[in-house]
Amino acid sequence: MTGTVPTVPTVRLNNGIDIPQLGFGVFQIKPADTVAATLAALEVGYRHIDTAEMYGNEKEVGEAVRRSGLDRGDVFVTSKLNNGHHAYDDALKAFDQSLSDLGFDHLDLFLVHWPLPKVGDFVETWRAMEEIYRSGRAKAVGVSNFQPHHLRRLLEETEVVPAVNQIEVHPYLTQDEVRDFGAAHGIATEAWSPIAQGRVLDDPVLQRIARRLGRTPAQVVLRWHLQRGDIVFPKSVTRSRVEENFALFDFELDADDVAAVSGLDRDERTGPDPDSFNWIP
Repeated sequence: MTGTVPTVPTVRLNNGIDIPQLGFGVFQIKPADTVAATLAALEVGYRHIDTAEMYGNEKEVGEAVRRSGLDRGDVFVTSKLNNGHHAYDDALKAFDQSLSDLGFDHLDLFLVHWPLPKVGDFVETWRAMEEIYRSGRAKAVGVSNFQPHHLRRLLEETEVVPAVNQIEVHPYLTQDEVRDFGAAHGIATEAWSPIAQGRVLDDPVLQRIARRLGRTPAQVVLRWHLQRGDIVFPKSVTRSRVEENFALFDFELDADDVAAVSGLDRDERTGPDPDSFNWIP
């Protein structure tokens, strides 16, 4: 990219921490490719990286942050608790391992990756997350793939309100109920699979808006996410696509465009249903 790098807007979480609204995701990026891809994203201007133990590339994300020459405090890094570590003590040990693998002394955000309601008690897991948060080694803690009934249990039975809920969101799965519940309780929404793994990009509505604005369908969708107030982190190993996904701050969708994209909802997932997904590695 050339010229001035735009400032990415931030979302203030319920504990006062600011998170860049646009980040770079490393899901499905092979460890061998992660350092180069993450470095490219940081060079383009991303300052928010989303990884997880389940992705197998925490070490490479940490290496990329160190190689970038940026101060650790200038890069917001998220990781997630893997499904096999939901017992209280296991969760604490898994967090220690993530920090060790990343080579960091703290995480900006640590999430419970899946609720696993038929496997264990995610309330016990969340109590470990509260301990991690109180230790100061995670600036914020949250959840991923939790539905309102899962969140309601946490609100009723524990003390720390999750800072975020990272869920699948895209034009074919707008998740209004989950997002509205989060907004009502101060829980920010993060959107994974923001372009439905590319499935939405040929949609005639998105194609029409993109042509009128002189943008790509992916940029239209990512801009839609930003204007709805969600935190989003597209991923790519292609430098030109990484740059394209960052070029979102010199145009806007009008109200009709936002409504048209939202109207594409089909309640169609690309990933598992959180109420039935119980995979443990």
